[in-house]
Amino acid sequence: MTIKDEAKQGIISPIIERCALDEGLDPETFAQAIGTGQIAMPHNRHVELSRPMAVGKGLSTKVNANLGTSKDHPEIEGELKKLKVALAAGAHAIMDLSTGGPIKEIRQAIRQACPVPLGTVPIYQAVVETVEQKKRPVYEMAIDDLFKVIEEQAIEGVDFMTLHCGVTLETAEHFQTRERLMGVVSRGGSFILEWMMYNNRENPLFEHFDDLLSIAREHEITLSLGDGLRPGCLADATDSAQIHELIVLGELTLRAWDAGVQVIVEGPGHIPMDQIATNISLEKSLCHGAPFYVLGPLPTDIASGYDHISSAIGGAIAAASGADFLCYVTPAEHLRLPSIEDVKEGVIATRIAAHVADIVKGVPGAMEKDLKMAEARRHLDWKTQIDLSIDPEKARLYRDEGGAYHGPTCTMCGDYCAIKAYQRAMKAIRRRQKKDNKTL
Repeated sequence: MTIKDEAKQGIISPIIERCALDEGLDPETFAQAIGTGQIAMPHNRHVELSRPMAVGKGLSTKVNANLGTSKDHPEIEGELKKLKVALAAGAHAIMDLSTGGPIKEIRQAIRQACPVPLGTVPIYQAVVETVEQKKRPVYEMAIDDLFKVIEEQAIEGVDFMTLHCGVTLETAEHFQTRERLMGVVSRGGSFILEWMMYNNRENPLFEHFDDLLSIAREHEITLSLGDGLRPGCLADATDSAQIHELIVLGELTLRAWDAGVQVIVEGPGHIPMDQIATNISLEKSLCHGAPFYVLGPLPTDIASGYDHISSAIGGAIAAASGADFLCYVTPAEHLRLPSIEDVKEGVIATRIAAHVADIVKGVPGAMEKDLKMAEARRHLDWKTQIDLSIDPEKARLYRDEGGAYHGPTCTMCGDYCAIKAYQRAMKAIRRRQKKDNKTL
């Protein structure tokens, strides 16, 4: 049986119980939500994760960090360092998006060093092998080769896979009625579209979806149904192609659930701020409450070098509106392969967005953290302030650089500290009240 099968039957497995307790939830309620598909818990049956996690309704918002080599930077050592930094910064899941170097060996190394759920986009490997090894264009990728890669990665322990099953011939027709400014910016989505157009055939992931479900069920793969037609700029947001793909993904979600396969649905992308909540509502309605995994979203197109900030703004709104899983965006987005420092900044920025949303969602323990911080600041308790920070390392560095680490205030205000002034004012009020009481 799959995790979903067990949950539907009310079986509380050790992994379900652990994740439920981590979230502060009743295991029976948690299992019921997995059974109905409102919660997904990616966990390949061939691995034993030391830091499992779940995404979905009623849970804390989770953060994913993307890693992976490129053709220009195929070295595995740097990606393993990024993995270590991402985990230390608090990433709940990792995706390996490698397209350069020995992809299989890179994935295996990341899998071995990764204690959290690991995701991939299998079509990347299938396309790279078609182009680099077989010296053929993308549109000559063999369907069998794509499915062999999917099964290979499943056997090796990948927990969730982005698969662009909703890019269909019918969906592609929407581009004929309204041409997009940015076209298709999803790399996997563009590969599928190119293959379809050149071969005049249906998307193999859609056409052979039952075969995909068979692999997923056998190896306990959570399907992360990819948004191959996500908008790549604000001008393309919430258009007919994007919505039609979402409708298809909703239909595929039901088929996957019927097969006992867990599902996460992926979402955009670049969206104006006033459309973010609407997009979340559409996914929850059209995809029957399946967990929603969003990239950003980015509410502006002009934040190059600072897209982690733009993403944090959009991510906070999205998660507060019901998104369950945020894919980080780094400062290097749209510009280059991220550095180790970019990875850390991306994770931290996205964790901030997730926490801001969790306060709005009423996630148990979220607001309590801020109350503890307020108490620490009230008492000028610098050690506790640093320990409670999302990035204690940076908080400690700034405090040290201020040159007043052992002093009662910081170098911003010094003797003119507002908190100290307030405390003196309160003492004066209490003295006056005590004096007035004696007079009476």
